[in-house]
Amino acid sequence: MIALVAREKSVSIRLLMHRSRCRNATARARQLAMYLSHVVLGRSLKAVGDAFGRDRTTVSHACALIEDMRDDPRFDDEVSALELRIETTVAGLERESCDAY
Repeated sequence: MIALVAREKSVSIRLLMHRSRCRNATARARQLAMYLSHVVLGRSLKAVGDAFGRDRTTVSHACALIEDMRDDPRFDDEVSALELRIETTVAGLERESCDAY
């Protein structure tokens, strides 16, 4: 999922995971990745924060910010497409896991 956002937003994975805030485009991509981790993958705010080296309140802020940005139809379409890709990938992995038994 982090690789997907990094690729879609043309930001390196290293910068997404970097401890500093970085430039606005990088910070926004990181916020989107945190949002998708929480909303689509169902990870807790604490788990997402731990994965990104951030506090759970930072993740909460990122999620609220991305939700507000979804009022823009173009941005909402972009996020919806990413959500669908992640859900499809997760479903495929679950199917493969079940087929292995």
